[in-house]
Amino acid sequence: MPKTGSTVYCKALNLFFCILILLLAPLTASAITTNEARNKEYLTVCGDPNHLPFSNKEMEGFENKIAQLIADDLNRTLRYHWWPQTIGFVRNTLRVRLCDLVMGVTSVNELLQNTNPYYRSVYTLVYRKDAGFEIRSLDNPALKQLRLGVVAGTPPATLLTKYGLMAQVRPYQRTVDTRLFSPATMAIEDVAMGNIDLAVIWGPIAGYAATRQKVPLTVIPLPAKVDSVPLAFNVSMGIRRRETNWKHQLNLELEKLAPRIEEILLDYNIPLLDTDDRLIKH
Repeated sequence: MPKTGSTVYCKALNLFFCILILLLAPLTASAITTNEARNKEYLTVCGDPNHLPFSNKEMEGFENKIAQLIADDLNRTLRYHWWPQTIGFVRNTLRVRLCDLVMGVTSVNELLQNTNPYYRSVYTLVYRKDAGFEIRSLDNPALKQLRLGVVAGTPPATLLTKYGLMAQVRPYQRTVDTRLFSPATMAIEDVAMGNIDLAVIWGPIAGYAATRQKVPLTVIPLPAKVDSVPLAFNVSMGIRRRETNWKHQLNLELEKLAPRIEEILLDYNIPLLDTDDRLIKH
């Protein structure tokens, strides 16, 4: 049957749209990859308003200091959007574009991508200097006679269970409203007050909180891995997925500012590990 004018027109129109889609596809893919709706005048960070030593509204945390360092180097004004760092933190902040950066990300999250790490720390043992014992590992038999504290769900809790020590453990809740509670810091305070004998706490919190107690405390960094359980972790920053240019820019900043970042961290008495998991001396 011969083609009508209408049929020829429809086919030509379809061909036109096919060609248009092919031409625009690379541009669309590029837009998806590089569409980074960030304000070039500000560095906007999402942070916890009451979570020392990491951050607070008074800008006293080491993450506040590092964020300011980066903002100054980028010649931008630093501003914060405050949100408690608990369940839903990334979903309610970074993902809905309330900010462009989250500090202190220790694991891969499907809602964000990580920058290169800017420090590595490890879990520690904390006890009073006048305790009358010296313990440097979690398999020390003396632990069976002591009152222990650990944040529930953390890697050390796995080891304490494995070593049959949970009967001596006072657990501290992991997921809380940080505007009201700081369980890891409470564990350090309980050690200082004699309510427990020893706590196993994440290094950044332990190193900072131990120096702020009325009695001297001992902080012992644990090995990076014990019985296949990792106790040392890299810490990076978090940004939205597909923001490849922003990630590249931040990685350059972290490399450039690394000596000054390390100095800030050591000033907060954070136990730092190098790439070979050796303790970095202050």
